[in-house]
Amino acid sequence: MRNQETDSKQLSELKTGGWRAHYVLIICTLLYIINYMDRQVFSVILQPMKIDLGLTDAQCGLASTVLIFGMAFFSFPIAYLIDRWSRRKAIALMAILWSIATFATGLARNFIAVLIPRFFVGLGEAGFVPGGTAMISASYPKEKRGWAMGIFHIAIPLGAAAGVILGGLLSVKYGWRTPFLFFAVPGVILGILAFFMKDYKTAEQPDTAGGFKSFFVALADVLKLPTMRWYYLGLGIAVFMTSSVLVWLPSLMMRLMNISEARAGIITGGIGLMAILGAPLGGFLADFWQRKNPRGRMYIPVVSYILGGVLLIVVVLTRFSYVGIALACVYGIAAAAAMPAIAAISQDVVPVAHKGLSMGLAIFAQYMLGGAWGPYIVGAVSDGLGGGGEGLSAAVMMCGGFGILAGFLFLIASRTYPEDWQKVKDEAILEE
Repeated sequence: MRNQETDSKQLSELKTGGWRAHYVLIICTLLYIINYMDRQVFSVILQPMKIDLGLTDAQCGLASTVLIFGMAFFSFPIAYLIDRWSRRKAIALMAILWSIATFATGLARNFIAVLIPRFFVGLGEAGFVPGGTAMISASYPKEKRGWAMGIFHIAIPLGAAAGVILGGLLSVKYGWRTPFLFFAVPGVILGILAFFMKDYKTAEQPDTAGGFKSFFVALADVLKLPTMRWYYLGLGIAVFMTSSVLVWLPSLMMRLMNISEARAGIITGGIGLMAILGAPLGGFLADFWQRKNPRGRMYIPVVSYILGGVLLIVVVLTRFSYVGIALACVYGIAAAAAMPAIAAISQDVVPVAHKGLSMGLAIFAQYMLGGAWGPYIVGAVSDGLGGGGEGLSAAVMMCGGFGILAGFLFLIASRTYPEDWQKVKDEAILEE
């Protein structure tokens, strides 16, 4: 009798919604905010750090690229392990690790001392997004998945805005090292709180005799889906644009407008705060469009990235006039609107056992296929064109073309999305 009761308990389906789901969403969203604060503060202190440490534009871009490499290189191996261990424990430990590395960045005295902790910031963040995305998507019913991801992805513009605004103010008043020391503290606190989130039961594959499939078989299971192959390629091209803009926009403003890092941070932060509208709007539209059209959720990144790429080119051409800054706000909304749909899609068409791996692959793809190279390539192109405002302007406009290309790649992915979703739509997610 006891064994039957145990089996029944183990096979009970995970209850979605309610306070446990909201706790997961709140903790993960707050951690995502800190994640982007720790990441984005680098852009607003980049100019004074460059002067203090005697760096080139290419070296500054490489310092950002190293962080992204840390995320990209370890994202899907860690995500694979997360799927087979514990998402909540991994999230907690990753948050503590990247916060310690953020603190160490503020102690750097030379270029190498910047590179090493920034790599470990990326390593810590590598396991967070796959685990957080899998937990949130499992905590809410499928028809509300876009909404939940919309709330989660508010963290990107909010964290980026907080990072550049607070980072710029702290840098001007206390020096460029201070923001890193200050931002590390809440990450450790939230990491501890993450241990108390409700996780779901690790899923085994029914056709695997005696255990889990090997890593490479699991990887093949995801990559054999045509939707995901085009999805990963489009995501990599899109993030070339978005990651480069996040890194270089404040510096471009400082060069073209001759303003301090504090003012550039406030303007960039204002654009980011406007972009907060994009994440929940994109999540709502993804769910709404999906109810009307079986490809609706996939159409959100198509529209968002094509529009965003065009707007970015126009913004730079205006040299940040009032109209240009207004259009930059629309660019931020468009870029943010794509992310909830992208996160939801990564969970929609894969088996339960591979949900973390799917998002880990998304992180790997978005950076290794574009985002990791973006900041460095933009810096190198800027140097090659003579640097200054004009060289950097041309390099940033180049990114707009990548956004337009990404939109068309997502359009190709939309063709097989309904068929791939039908294959897994009835799989159950069980209690831990």
